Amino acid sequence: MQTRLQVAVQKSGRLLDGSLWLLKECGIKIDNGKDQLKASAGNFPLDILYLRNSDIPQYVEDGVADIGIIGENTAFEKQKRIDTILPLGFSRCRLSIAVPKNMPYTGPKSLQGKRIATSYPNSLRYYLKTHQLEADIHEISGSVEIAPNIGLADAICDLVSSGSTLFKNGLEEKEVILKSEACIVAHPGLNPEKQAILDKLVFRIKAVLKARNNKYILMNAPNERIPEIIRILPGMKSPTVMPLAEENWSSIHTVIEESHFWDIIDQLKDAGAQGILVVPIEKMII
Repeated sequence: MQTRLQVAVQKSGRLLDGSLWLLKECGIKIDNGKDQLKASAGNFPLDILYLRNSDIPQYVEDGVADIGIIGENTAFEKQKRIDTILPLGFSRCRLSIAVPKNMPYTGPKSLQGKRIATSYPNSLRYYLKTHQLEADIHEISGSVEIAPNIGLADAICDLVSSGSTLFKNGLEEKEVILKSEACIVAHPGLNPEKQAILDKLVFRIKAVLKARNNKYILMNAPNERIPEIIRILPGMKSPTVMPLAEENWSSIHTVIEESHFWDIIDQLKDAGAQGILVVPIEKMII
């Protein structure tokens, strides 16, 4: 019987969408049926388990799932014996402390003795201990942001993405406990067969993520300006330079991180580059 990797993912929400997109980009086809709790890949030795996000760390620790795709905040909060393998770059957020706009706040010491509502009690306890603070923690499972308005708490500790929910409820973000994104976690001590499958999966994922953060850039330039242009480009190794049909002109090709492009575009134009094209990369093998 073929060994298969059991992968736990959130059964609904942004983490699920990002996880399935990533697997699809890795060339893995999941045979999804409506309301299935388990699905299999037809072209890769992998099964998907659809679970509650908060349950995934326990399933991975117990070995029911070999790996899971969860937020770093969940891995930190649950404090299970699992290994963090790879950050995935999506579902970015932060676990923060927020207080009502009319509450005087001069720093973490303002939380001393306060009532703080949260769905992340372990993370909050760690923060309070680190800052030598004592507070009354009210653990609630949802709608944390309304707690100050109904008199349940003086402050909250909750996940923040855009901050719009805090704003709508008259709250201000004051302290960031941790920054989070989706990541792969694994059961410690996978057997060699499952570790080999995981290694192949991680290889594919890294290729997808690398491509997502890089662009293929092409431009034309007079030959006498090529050395200056090459000095500007922060690309991989040496760029490719190919002669054009027009005499004394060449085409320059390279790969750069997308975040660098707008910082250098004006420099490239000033150096004589023309007809600059930026092309997305589907996969990138290093």
